[in-house]
Amino acid sequence: MRGSRVVAVGHYQPAKVLTNDDLAELVDTSDEWISSRVGIRTRHVAGPDEPVDELAAQAGAKALAGAGLSPADIDLVLVATSTAVDRSPNTAARVAARLGMGSPAVLDLNVVCAGFTHALATADSLVRTGTAQRALVIGADKMTAVTDWTDRTTCVLVGDGAGAAVVEASEEALIGPVLWGSVPEMGHAVRIEGTPPVFAQEGQSVYRWATTQLPSIARKVCRRAGLTPEDLAAVVLHQANLRIIEPVARKIGAVNAVIARDVVESGNTSAASIPMALSKLVERGEISTGDPVLLFGFGGNLSYAGQVVRCP
Repeated sequence: MRGSRVVAVGHYQPAKVLTNDDLAELVDTSDEWISSRVGIRTRHVAGPDEPVDELAAQAGAKALAGAGLSPADIDLVLVATSTAVDRSPNTAARVAARLGMGSPAVLDLNVVCAGFTHALATADSLVRTGTAQRALVIGADKMTAVTDWTDRTTCVLVGDGAGAAVVEASEEALIGPVLWGSVPEMGHAVRIEGTPPVFAQEGQSVYRWATTQLPSIARKVCRRAGLTPEDLAAVVLHQANLRIIEPVARKIGAVNAVIARDVVESGNTSAASIPMALSKLVERGEISTGDPVLLFGFGGNLSYAGQVVRCP
């Protein structure tokens, strides 16, 4: 069985920026209250004419350009999202149409905040077995479309965006084995439910689970990749809350790693958060080709998935 690798990454965010001071005009909150509790200062907001598939296609186009590939080179499109409005055509099919692809397989995955790492693991498996040759893997969400803007506990958290990665076969396994799972009895802790659907969560439950259980799981991910946490060049956790990201990164023991903190400027973008944060680290030159990077998503269901990848 051959291996697979991430060839290139890309990201996209809408132009409109919503600051904490802007939110203070909508609900009883302040920049100090938001910053001290979740670490977020700004977030990007998509307009009514910017659907999830447009965000996804923009990020996908950038990843393709970075890989030096054309849309026709892709035979599998995987989109992780939980905020697409329509059921059919699915988001992946709409992305393929927007990008002018040939006849790729088109799959959507809904694993909420852990969606991208699930999708990446799926693409890795399909490419390694020869079922697909090249895959475009995208995490995209428009969380502001499922937000109650009168609820100060949730509206301060969310943002919109997309991140993408191109995956292709390689002689070495440069995408490490996935460790994934769920905590079904905690499925209620993060929800997008109802008609119309609305995002809600039990923040303290998620915080306690993430800060106590996630570090040991992440260390197992490193062991599966044949590495120690000290070997990591970067840690990219789901960008949910800076008060989760920083203590978890410390407990993992990644003492030499760059820690992604894109949540500060982007908020919680659900499935988009990991690929978007990774793309920005690459774009800024904070990590180099071949560097080992831990990706770990967690959130709705309560699901989790992580793997170590080599930086493109």
